[in-house]
Amino acid sequence: MPFRMEQITIDLKRMRDDSYTVYIAPDVLDHLETLTGGYPLVDRYIVISDSMVNPLYGDRVAQMLSRSGLPVDRIEIPAGEASKSMATVPNLVGNLIALNATRQSFLIALGGGVVGDLTGFIASIFMRGIDYMQIATSLIAQVDSSLGGKTGVDTPDGKNLVGTFHHPKAVLIDPVFLKTLPEGEFQNGLSEVIKYAIISDQDLFDLLTTRAAEIVAREIDLMQHLVARSCKIKAQIVEADEKEGNLRRILNFGHTVGHALEALSAYTLSHGEAVATGMVAAALMSQKLGHLDRDVYHRIVTLIRSYQLPTTISPDSDTQKILQFMAHDKKVAGRRLHWVLISRVGRPFVTPEVPERIVRETLEELKQ
Repeated sequence: MPFRMEQITIDLKRMRDDSYTVYIAPDVLDHLETLTGGYPLVDRYIVISDSMVNPLYGDRVAQMLSRSGLPVDRIEIPAGEASKSMATVPNLVGNLIALNATRQSFLIALGGGVVGDLTGFIASIFMRGIDYMQIATSLIAQVDSSLGGKTGVDTPDGKNLVGTFHHPKAVLIDPVFLKTLPEGEFQNGLSEVIKYAIISDQDLFDLLTTRAAEIVAREIDLMQHLVARSCKIKAQIVEADEKEGNLRRILNFGHTVGHALEALSAYTLSHGEAVATGMVAAALMSQKLGHLDRDVYHRIVTLIRSYQLPTTISPDSDTQKILQFMAHDKKVAGRRLHWVLISRVGRPFVTPEVPERIVRETLEELKQ
C-alpha cells in the first residue's frame, strides 16, 4: 500500500493587539480606579509586592482598587533578587489557587524589577495567561524592566534564562516614588538611563553630564523628564522589534558582561552595578577593535563614575568563570556570542566578531 500523508495547516497569521499605555505623572495612584476601570471582565485584583514596597504603598493601592467593589488580595514576597527564582514560582501559583484566582483575575505588580519580572512571568503561565498591570516603584523598573513585555526568573546558571514575552495592560509610573528609593536602588536605575544615553541620545548623555547634582538630588521634574525620555527610547525600539530579533538587541548594551558578573557574584552584585561595569567593558572592546574613539571611551567612563557606579572588575574574579557564564547568555546564536558595541554615542551595533583574545584582554584590564 503506498505511503500517504495528510497535511493540515493551522493558520495563525492573525494580528494580536498587545498595545498598552505608560502613564507617567506625580500621584498617578490617585487615578488608579479610573485606569483599571477599562477592564469590565475582571473578577478580582491581586497585588503582588515585596517586603520593602508593600509597607510603603500596599495599603494605598489596595484602598484605591477596592473602590471598584471587587475583592482585593495582596501577596508579599521577600525583597531582593533571590526572590526572582524558580523556587518562588510554585509558591506564588499556590497562593493564587488558594485565593480562587481565575482567568478573569487581574494581577498588579507593585514594586521594582524583581516584582515586575516575577509577576509578569506568573501572569503569563497561570491558567495559560491572565492580565496584569505594572506599578513601577524603582527607577530601574520605571525606565527599563516594566516596558517591553519581557518576564523571567533567574537560575544558578544565569540571569533571566527562564521567561516569556507577556505584555502588561498598562504601566503606571510616579516619579515621587523615587523619593523613598534607597540610594543603591536609585543608582541601579541610573545605570540603565546612562545606557539609553549611550546607545541612542547624545542630548540625554549631555544632560546626564551637566546636571548630575540635580539628578542625584532626585529633582521631581527632572526625574520625570529622564524617565519619560528613557521610556520613549525603549518604546521606539520595542515597537520596531518586539521579540528581540535584531534591533532590540542594542538594549543589551553592557548586559553581556554585566549578567555574567551578576551570576558570578551569586546576585550579591546589583544589576545596575554589573551593567555599569559591563558598559565600560563593551566600550573598551569597541575602542580596542578600532570602532570607538579613545576620548569618547574616557567620557563614558567618567560619566559612569560621576554617579558612583563601578567601572572595574574585582581583581580576584575568575576570568574563565566569567566567560563560562557568558557562554550561557541568551544572546548566543549559532554558538557565537553577539556583542553590542558602539562606534560613537548614539550609534550602537551588534556583532559576533569579537575575538576571545580581546574579551579576555578587556576583562583583565578592568581588573587593574
